[in-house]
Amino acid sequence: MINQALTRTRTRARILVAQPDATSFKLIKDTLQAEGHEVSGANDGEEALRQLSLHPPQLIVLDVMLPKRSGFEVCRRIRSEKTLPHLAILALTAGAEEAEIAFDLGADDHVTKPFTELELVLRIKRLLRTHQQAPTEPDVEEIALVGLHLDIPRQQTTVEGRQVHLTFTEFKLLKVLAQRRGRVQSRARLLQDVWDYNRILDTRTVDTHVLRLRRKLGTARRYLESVRGIGYRFVET
Repeated sequence: MINQALTRTRTRARILVAQPDATSFKLIKDTLQAEGHEVSGANDGEEALRQLSLHPPQLIVLDVMLPKRSGFEVCRRIRSEKTLPHLAILALTAGAEEAEIAFDLGADDHVTKPFTELELVLRIKRLLRTHQQAPTEPDVEEIALVGLHLDIPRQQTTVEGRQVHLTFTEFKLLKVLAQRRGRVQSRARLLQDVWDYNRILDTRTVDTHVLRLRRKLGTARRYLESVRGIGYRFVET
């Protein structure tokens, strides 16, 4: 059982667990309910999509190996659905290759199987806290540059007058870099400020999200500069 001294989640969240294995689902469900969350389940991809349309949760624990529709397909559908822009996705993967695919499709974080109950709880706490916390930089309404506009309150990004749909984490990463433009941000610093990790885990998480941001930003990708061996910098060109 999870150490009872572990601080419980302050905000009760609705969480959908998409997991085909009944034993694993029960373990995850019992763990999250013990933390005060409201948990529903889906044992295949089609049921997960149905649940999302009927009762949108705040977070989905998504096993990528789902029958009928894979977790990858569910992840892609979530990120293409404009009514679910703030849904946090925690992917359950078998290794680094699956994790990179999940990140590329829009997952916010991943846990490699097998995992401990404590790791699952901490990852979910971080995701929920990240999606709810206030900005750490000075409060601004917008960031307007040539060919790129960020509407902070609405969390909307426009490139050359065209709206670009970013996940919550992608938008937060872009906002943090833009607010600190001209200053190099290490991967470790970005993991801390965007993902709320207080220790170095897998810096490929940052690289994968920056790669996806560049793809989505099109001509505005020029603002994101790689700094070899360190991290990234937002530059005004």
